[in-house]
Amino acid sequence: MATQTKPILHGYFRSSCSWRVRIAFALKGVEYDQLPVNLIKDGGQQLTEEYKALNPMQQVPAVEIDGITLSQSLAVIQYIDETRPGPRLLPADPKARAQVRMISDLIASGIQPLQNLYVIQKIGAEKMQWSQHFIDRGFQALEPILKQTAGKYCVGDEISMADICLVPQVYNAERFKVDVGKYPTIKRLNEALLEIEAFQVSHPSRQPDTPDDLRA
Repeated sequence: MATQTKPILHGYFRSSCSWRVRIAFALKGVEYDQLPVNLIKDGGQQLTEEYKALNPMQQVPAVEIDGITLSQSLAVIQYIDETRPGPRLLPADPKARAQVRMISDLIASGIQPLQNLYVIQKIGAEKMQWSQHFIDRGFQALEPILKQTAGKYCVGDEISMADICLVPQVYNAERFKVDVGKYPTIKRLNEALLEIEAFQVSHPSRQPDTPDDLRA
């Protein structure tokens, strides 16, 4: 179901959810355009009425693709997987596919939302301790799960949506000074994935809206 019009990603360089979508596009070899949404500037460009019309939750990403607009990164990734050729992002085997979804949901629902910008702005001065607590809590659950499911990557030896979720979350953990060394499986997988081009080109340090002082 290829289309002549390139998808448009409305995102932010350091947004975990935006990064997930960028990884998925890169793994599938899909060309797309980016329209950055600065979550800080002007009080947050995601809060404008114009952007609210695109994504009523006023979060990034929003993706215009095939005549529809999608938000929620896991929904976007699964749509890309189902409509574009290239490597599968969800395994064919039902058990492995369920494990991929379990890991993805653990990160995307159980860890990441507790340190997104809107939440930590409400927490205020305690944001570092808050973020560390909830990332550690999530990683303490994720580490034993990955010990059971992982091969070369999160589930077996093929890259999947679980890996797409893991790498941005580890980046967040490092931003908030979490000791990732306490989680050897997570650390190993993250290091292996960062060697892959799709994870490199999509990295926050290499985006159109990356500030000069954070650019690789």
